Amino acid sequence: MELFDVYPLYDVTPVKALGSTVIDADGKEYLDLYGGHAVISIGHSHPHYVKRIREQLDKIGFYSNSIVNPLQQQLAEKLGRLSGCEDYRLFMCNSGAEANENALKLASFVTGKARVIAFKNSFHGRTSAAVAATDNSKIHAPINTQQQVSFVPFDDLKAFKTALAGDDVCAVIIEAIQGVGGLDEPSVEFYNQIAELSKEAGVMLIADEVQSGFGRSGKFFSFQHFGIRPDIISIAKGMGNGFPVGGILITPEIKAVHGMLGTTFGGNHLACAATLAVLEVIEEEKLLPRTVEMEQYFRQKAAGLPYLKAVKGKGLMLGLEFDFEVGELRKNLILRRHIFTGGASNKKVLRILPALNIEKAALDRFFEALETELNYIEKAS
Repeated sequence: MELFDVYPLYDVTPVKALGSTVIDADGKEYLDLYGGHAVISIGHSHPHYVKRIREQLDKIGFYSNSIVNPLQQQLAEKLGRLSGCEDYRLFMCNSGAEANENALKLASFVTGKARVIAFKNSFHGRTSAAVAATDNSKIHAPINTQQQVSFVPFDDLKAFKTALAGDDVCAVIIEAIQGVGGLDEPSVEFYNQIAELSKEAGVMLIADEVQSGFGRSGKFFSFQHFGIRPDIISIAKGMGNGFPVGGILITPEIKAVHGMLGTTFGGNHLACAATLAVLEVIEEEKLLPRTVEMEQYFRQKAAGLPYLKAVKGKGLMLGLEFDFEVGELRKNLILRRHIFTGGASNKKVLRILPALNIEKAALDRFFEALETELNYIEKAS
């Protein structure tokens, strides 16, 4: 049997990883500044993380949600305290797409309505409602187009009010920092306006924190930079540091009903152990203030780079926007400099999503390599 060929691949085969270093099958070491799409939040093979999972595996790895799992309650309490969302409630699942799917479904249950407002350049996943709320028609199958979604640009309040008109909207879903879209952000005023207008209209506000949550932006959640309170918060990626886990945080105003949501694998014992380990490391290593410090260092190092138009994003969810498309640059960084970075739907943005405990020396190495590659471009032009 062959694999279903849907991924364009770089010719690199990682077999081992530690911290921010990935080692391939030939023994070559790569600096990981992408973390597999912002998944690696506390570094590869962090000793506390490995210990936590190993110890849990020796006890019990999985059972269904038809039994009591005290790890889920421990996780909910720890997550609530560290995030400042103590009064929310937690539903666990397995991925970011599934988190957003459940968030949208829950909003539709609560309001009895179906239409969703999303934003231009958004990315919320590849499942049914989540992909329909993603602004990329290339990944919409005909079955997805049955969903009712209105897309509006950031900071266009008139367009938002027009989309909100009528009595059929169940949810507004928004990334405070767009990941795949290229690190664009709404203004504080706009985010606050849509939060206020959504509340007035009885529409659920969903904060998609799948990529930007768990300290990635320098605060636990990126919406906290804007001072708003979502009805539902979706989480995944850095939550499990590589273990597949996701979830939604749900405001106490939404009442739970047995059977409303469900999952086979979500919230299993290993997933809880992985997430607890991440939270413990974030707290013990003080990774939120460290992330803010490293963002400042990154911006200092980026100042004066040739061809650079802007440094985008917050914390360690950053993008370097150049005045040219960066596909070849990214390829050269991987194959010549042995450094993993990311791309975006904005082809001129190089995405940087390292572990939150990245060292300054690693960023120094990146900027040295980047300047060398940019010099090649300059000489060729």
